[in-house]
Amino acid sequence: MSRKQHHFKGAEVSCCVKYFLFGFNIIFWLLGAAFLGIGLWAWAEKGVLSNISSITDLGGFDPVWLFIVVGGVMFILGFAGCIGALRENTFLLKFFSVFLGLIFFLELTAGILAFVFKDWIKDQLNFFINNNVKAYRDDIDLQNLIDFAQEYWSCCGAHGPNDWNLNIYFNCTDFNPSRESCGVPFSCCVKDPAEDVLNTQCGYDVRHQGELDQQKYIYTKGCVGQFEKWLQDNLIIVAGIFVGIALLQIFGICLAQNLQALMEGIQMELNVRCHIEIKLSAILQLSLDRTLFSFALIKNIHQTLLRVGELMSSRGCFH
Repeated sequence: MSRKQHHFKGAEVSCCVKYFLFGFNIIFWLLGAAFLGIGLWAWAEKGVLSNISSITDLGGFDPVWLFIVVGGVMFILGFAGCIGALRENTFLLKFFSVFLGLIFFLELTAGILAFVFKDWIKDQLNFFINNNVKAYRDDIDLQNLIDFAQEYWSCCGAHGPNDWNLNIYFNCTDFNPSRESCGVPFSCCVKDPAEDVLNTQCGYDVRHQGELDQQKYIYTKGCVGQFEKWLQDNLIIVAGIFVGIALLQIFGICLAQNLQALMEGIQMELNVRCHIEIKLSAILQLSLDRTLFSFALIKNIHQTLLRVGELMSSRGCFH
């Protein structure tokens, strides 16, 4: 063991904080890798990876983007947190805590802006849904997402079934040759509990009927209003989920900052010890040099006196 290792043996990072942060991040790292893998697999199935230009061809929102972006961010942050904790790398820990803090700040800002500009957010939601209604047949993942939303919230279109006039396959113009003309997707249909097999043609021609007759077969409420109602009914659950996510982020930031502070404190202690050791070494070397110089001086004086004595003795000065 070297002298430096012997002196600095007691300076160690807390294993509890180190491995707890490592375990905390490895879960998100694995989840991020899973989300990213699902997103890339979905893109490969749709042929996007073999033709990158097709990314911009979609008219609506591609749900695969959600998996790729969320998975990529979770993967990078989880990797930085894991390696930073395991290898005690202050740069990666700083990157992890700063990036996670930035995400938390953006989430908090988005929540405040959503509360302040509720009407603007509602208009943007209407615009978003209508754009995706237009692109309903363009992407299978988008189609499945819209079908899920309409079935889950028992709704049809942004404000009602007539929003499906925006789609070229479902609009009610006389020049539309589609069999789905003046209809709605099957996800708008009121489900019959007695039916075991899903009827995908239940929405055909349904908008030729009056609104009262439509209510017997399809949902007539818009998804925006149903979503707002669902938020009000489940406000505590939704708020609890967001608070839980925020607490996890704060907890991760505090762990990373705590470990980083411990490492910086230990590094400072090592630097002080090293500085003291260098000073002591310099002082000891100086003292040794002075001692050696004194011995050399005494030796020279002694030799000089001996020579003087020999000289005086040879000249008979002592007779």
